[in-house]
Amino acid sequence: MTDAEPKLRNDSRWQLIERIAASSSFQKSEHLRNLLRYLAERTLRGDTQDLNEHRIGIAVFGKPEDYSIVDDSSVRVNVRQLRLKLHEYFDADDRKETCVVEIPKGSYTAVFRSAEQKANSVEHTARRAQLAIRFLPWVLAAFFLVTTLQLGLHRVTKPSTVPPSWPLSSLFENGNQPVQVVVADANYGLIHLLSGQQVTLQQYLSPAYRSGETVAYEHMDKGEAQVLNYLSGSVLTSYADLAVTTTLMRLSGDARDRLAIRSARNLTPRDFDAGNFVLVGGPASNPWASYFQDRLNFQEREGAPGGSAACFENLHPKQGEQKSYCGLPFTGSSGVDFATIAYLPLPSGHGNALILQGLQQEGTEAAGVFLSDAANTRQLQSSLGISASSARPVYFEALIRTQSIAGAPMGTSSLVATRLLRP
Repeated sequence: MTDAEPKLRNDSRWQLIERIAASSSFQKSEHLRNLLRYLAERTLRGDTQDLNEHRIGIAVFGKPEDYSIVDDSSVRVNVRQLRLKLHEYFDADDRKETCVVEIPKGSYTAVFRSAEQKANSVEHTARRAQLAIRFLPWVLAAFFLVTTLQLGLHRVTKPSTVPPSWPLSSLFENGNQPVQVVVADANYGLIHLLSGQQVTLQQYLSPAYRSGETVAYEHMDKGEAQVLNYLSGSVLTSYADLAVTTTLMRLSGDARDRLAIRSARNLTPRDFDAGNFVLVGGPASNPWASYFQDRLNFQEREGAPGGSAACFENLHPKQGEQKSYCGLPFTGSSGVDFATIAYLPLPSGHGNALILQGLQQEGTEAAGVFLSDAANTRQLQSSLGISASSARPVYFEALIRTQSIAGAPMGTSSLVATRLLRP
C-alpha cells in the first residue's frame, strides 16, 4: 500500500488483511504476505480489470514482462498456498474475526464476507459432501473395472461370426475406422455436486480446469479442498458407463476390436471433425453430450444436484406426449427414470455419433440394456418406420422409460416417444 491510499488504512477490511499478514501462519513466507496484500489492495481499490496471473507474476514476484505463464506456474502454486493459509487462519479455534476474506477458485479477486455467511455456507457444503460420499464406492469400483476392461480389449480373442447389431452397426460401415466410445468423466459430476457450480464445456477444456482453478473452494475446509483438487486432476468413470461399454462390446460382434475406449477428459473439439463415436452419459457427467444437445428434441434440464430431479424437456410435444419427463432425484434412489438414445451426424458431416444418456446413471445403463434386446430394437425400428438394412443412415432419437431399484435398472424398459432427425 502506498501513501496515495490513506483511506485504505482506516478500512476495516484492510485492517483484517494486516492482522492476517502479521499472524504466525504468514510469518515464514514474505511471498504470501505480499501476494495477499496485493490482491486485497487491488480489490478494495476496485482495480481488478487486469488482475490476472501474468500481471501478478510481474508485480508480486518480479517476473520479466515477457515471462510465460505456461512454463512458469509459480503464481498458481502460491495462490493455492494462500487459499490454504487463509483457511488455516480462519479455522483456528480462538479466532474471533467478524469478517473473513477468501480468494475464490478461478479468480484472483479477494472476497470479503461476514463470518456468519461463511458458517452457513460451510454447513451447506457439508451436506453436499455427504451426498457425494454415496458415489465414492461406485467411482472406486469403476476405476478398477475400467482398468480390467482396457486390458480385456487388448487380449487376442477368437473372432466372432456375429455382425454388429443395429443401430451400432451403422457406425462400423466406414471401412476399418475405429468407433470411439467416450465414457463419462465421473469427477466432472462429483465436482459439480460438491461445489454446486456448473462447469461449461469451454471451462472443462481449459488448462485451469485441469489444475482445479475453475472450481470455487471458498466455502470448503482444507480437507474438502484437497479432495476436489484430487478429483480435478484424476480420470475416473462410473459403473454404469462400464456396464454400457461391456454391452457395446457384445453388440459389436466381430467388429468389437475396432472399439476404442476414451475418457471425456482426453478429447478436444478437433476430435469431432471426423470419425464415429458413442457418447455414454448426459451433459451432467459427460460434457461432450452438450455438444449435440441443441440438435435434439428431448433435451436434458438438470435439477439441483442431489435435490430436485432432472428432466427431459420435450421441445415439440406430439399428441399424447408430455412436455417434460422427470426421473430420479439422484443416483441410487428407486423409482422411474428416463433415458434417450440418439443417432445423428457430426456437425462436420464427416461421421456419426450414437448418444446414450440417462437422467441418472441408472437411465444410462438402461439405454444400453434396451439396445441389447432384439425385440426392443425391432420395436424402435417399427416406430421410426425404418429397417436395419436401409441403404442410407437414418438419424433418430428415442425416449425410453425404465424402473430402477437401489441404483440398478430393473425389468424391461419401454419406448415412450421417437423422432426422426434431419441430417
